[in-house]
Amino acid sequence: MGLISNGTTIFDNGAMASGFGGSMIFISSATASSSASIEFDLGSYKEYKIFGLNLHPSNDAIGWTFNFSTDNGSNYNVSKTTTAFRATQGEDGGNTALAYVDIDLANGTGEQFLLPAPSSSDADHGAVFIMQIFNPSSTTFVKHFIVTGNHTSDQNINNNGFIAGYANTTSALTNIRFKASSGNIDDGKILMFGLN
Repeated sequence: MGLISNGTTIFDNGAMASGFGGSMIFISSATASSSASIEFDLGSYKEYKIFGLNLHPSNDAIGWTFNFSTDNGSNYNVSKTTTAFRATQGEDGGNTALAYVDIDLANGTGEQFLLPAPSSSDADHGAVFIMQIFNPSSTTFVKHFIVTGNHTSDQNINNNGFIAGYANTTSALTNIRFKASSGNIDDGKILMFGLN
């Protein structure tokens, strides 16, 4: 049995018709090693997916941040409006919560926290995240983004964070930068993919 829409076969016996939908294209990756920041160029893909893998700070109690540029990386100061919440669970079974986190911005140009609490620098701890950026090259609309991440805080509490918002500009976003709130990114990898 197939699925037909407006006379076009989309699925037939479980197989998808060719030319339907887009592919996720690998664009770039960067591996940190005592790096002050990691920066990527943004282009004309309709959506970007960025994956952070086992990010490790050089110091304890460090936050992970990001910001955008509209001038090819000369300045990272795009106005952003965001909101955030997190779910927590301590290694000792305490500190369970689901709550709003006061790391959001109201049309602020500063760094946006990527995760909802300071990260631990313990050797076996690391931070991971998935970020989606929608239509960053638009010169008509603001640019929405969603971040979901998980990490262990400096208090040995697992934090599952959710951050979303928009870059409040009709200028095209040309770059994104990730960095630690102080010190360096000691280790970790960030990969970027594009979807059309």
